[in-house]
Amino acid sequence: MSVPKPSDSPPPSPTLSHDHDHFHELRPLIGQSMADQKDIDDVSIKADSSGDGASYRQAVLQDPALHGLTLYEKKALLVNQELDSHGMGKYQCRRYAFNLTVLIASVFGLCLAAPSNYDGILVLTAFVGFGIGGNIPIDTTICLEFLPQNRRFLLALLSVFQPIGVVVCSGVAYGLIPRYSCGDDANGDPLKGCSTVAPGSPCCTKSSNMGWRYTLIVLGAICLAVFFLRFVVFHFQESPKFLLFRGRDDMVVEVLHKIAKFNQRESSVSLEMFEALTLEETSIATEGTTPPISVAGKKRLQATWRETIKTESHRYKLLFSTFNMARLTLLVWTTYAFDYWGFSIAGSFLPKILLKKNSAIDVSVAETYRNFVLIYFPGIFGVLLGALMYAIPRIGRKWAMVGSSALMGISLFLFATVNTQASNIGLNAMEYFFQSMFNAVLYGWTPEAFPAPIRGTACGVASFWGRLFSIVAPLFAANLLTKSLDAPLYLAGAGVFVCTVAIMFMPAKSMGGQSY
Repeated sequence: MSVPKPSDSPPPSPTLSHDHDHFHELRPLIGQSMADQKDIDDVSIKADSSGDGASYRQAVLQDPALHGLTLYEKKALLVNQELDSHGMGKYQCRRYAFNLTVLIASVFGLCLAAPSNYDGILVLTAFVGFGIGGNIPIDTTICLEFLPQNRRFLLALLSVFQPIGVVVCSGVAYGLIPRYSCGDDANGDPLKGCSTVAPGSPCCTKSSNMGWRYTLIVLGAICLAVFFLRFVVFHFQESPKFLLFRGRDDMVVEVLHKIAKFNQRESSVSLEMFEALTLEETSIATEGTTPPISVAGKKRLQATWRETIKTESHRYKLLFSTFNMARLTLLVWTTYAFDYWGFSIAGSFLPKILLKKNSAIDVSVAETYRNFVLIYFPGIFGVLLGALMYAIPRIGRKWAMVGSSALMGISLFLFATVNTQASNIGLNAMEYFFQSMFNAVLYGWTPEAFPAPIRGTACGVASFWGRLFSIVAPLFAANLLTKSLDAPLYLAGAGVFVCTVAIMFMPAKSMGGQSY
């Protein structure tokens, strides 16, 4: 059946102008329940043979914006225009990776409460990190492919769930760990494990130290509930640009029609429009950034497995295909590496440093966990500020990242010089505020900077370098901590300032352009 068009909906724009001033009411990011979804899934595509539909297709295909683009880019631009006409489509995704990474993190997160030895905790933590690390590059990448050009600030806003999650985690820890943890010995020092003291001496038993295990169980259960919502309650479709690259034009049209129905509109894109497009091997839109992938679109359906492997490996070569692309790639890698360097040291050692500093000024463990909630809560507003910077022309993505990373580094340096309860809370809150702002803009901007065929590869490799540096950095910091309590803070701050310098040299062309 064809999708009915509401009588009060304006006709689709007959051009592909980049000045998107025809946006309609913003639709929710989250899909509806499976009961509501079934009606959308039943949509079938019928070619529009009416005179009006034919006239519209002819006007679109003659639009000057299509000239000088490759066949893939022409189709991608049609998808962009279609999503723009809806205001915003339903959040779709590369659904299996999108869901399974959450399942992996939740299952192994629950298992983390079980081990009685440190080696077991390390192994399970590695699997949790595998799930979390696989999910982060996917979220912003697929969200970008469903956002109109003037709604890109929502990419940064997507990161608001990270500080919300940290605040929830800190609140759970504050409620459970101080209450269900071992106390201190007669000298006021924390009780040691029973395996490390003489028999009969006071020690910390497993049954009296269940607070951290209860915390991990609660957090794992929350994560498992999120997986259930994403996999069972909400029904997600595939990304149109991912399907375009795979040569599934028919599925692209089907998904666009489902998005249109969800937004109570009629899709203007048909399979006939894709088939009417002509092939151009070169592109003026991506000239100087990256050449087209040779085996893309319908060519992939006829490609042999050797050609497919060659094409997949060719993605990595495209990251260095031109001077500007190589410059962008190396600077993004540097930014991610030292961003993770800085905040992994902060995340690993700030709690320990804060606990030691608080002990020196007679602040209890319970108050320290309470302070974590106060420290991380401003991070929510840091993300909101980062999203707001997208809409300010004189600041934008680049200078929002430069300013926030510089202030994040300054706050780490300042924290190393003072020790009062007010300064400890204030400077840590300042650090996390600007860390959240910086990461929100960085994670949202990175998929914008690369063309769709290599977007996932670029974001995944950048995240890889970040994770690698987040492994190495704490090793250096742990060695410095034995010599000075404040040395890890200077090490983290120096790494963050490397990000500041790298971003200042980013190509201006990579900031907020059209995404194919």
